[in-house]
Amino acid sequence: MPRKPPIVFPQEQRLLSALGERLRLARKRRKLSNAVVAQRAGISRTTLYKVEAGDPGATLGSYVRVLAVLGLEGDLNQLGADDRVGRKLQDLALEPAPNRRTATRAKTVKPSSASNDEEPT
Repeated sequence: MPRKPPIVFPQEQRLLSALGERLRLARKRRKLSNAVVAQRAGISRTTLYKVEAGDPGATLGSYVRVLAVLGLEGDLNQLGADDRVGRKLQDLALEPAPNRRTATRAKTVKPSSASNDEEPT
């Protein structure tokens, strides 16, 4: 029974397609045939075609091997390097929690109004 293709959202598909196109252009700039890149990457030409087409069924390992053949594997170090959201969440977790006693008192203390402060005349 054939494998079901993975479900990919449109934005993710656009990212994969753009990556595949950049890899194809990098291969062509280096004047390497698809047969040579596939052989050096240890993958079939069909798999290379899938990588260059941005097929979500191609494994991450295939993408990494193609990047390595093209000399672009160093770019992988940039993935997730600037994780602003993760750092923000981590910083929030490190902040001390407010003192429960103080927070409870602040909620229960009623502010006095100006009319209560004045003496009756």
